[in-house]
Amino acid sequence: MEQKLRLNEFKAIYDALETGTVWVDHLLLGLLVWLEDKLIEKRSQLTVDEAIKEWETLQGELAPTQDDDVVSPVYTEKPSDTSTRLPEVRLTAPWYVETYNEK
Repeated sequence: MEQKLRLNEFKAIYDALETGTVWVDHLLLGLLVWLEDKLIEKRSQLTVDEAIKEWETLQGELAPTQDDDVVSPVYTEKPSDTSTRLPEVRLTAPWYVETYNEK
């Protein structure tokens, strides 16, 4: 498996520290690839954690604080056009407006 550096910062470090001795350069490349993987993993984990915290704070503001704040769904039942035995049953939010045009 060929080792490649993905970040420009690590490519610049490798170019600056390259010695010309094959085994030393290979060890240096292996170390930089390992460090780069750890850095990318840590950066992405921090980004995801920050996004989750931001989402939780936004949801916390919108979340109901009392049981009275929870809105119950609207249950509707009407005869079905396609079946004679089974009615059409729906659970919708109270603010849902049906835009379906029946033909």
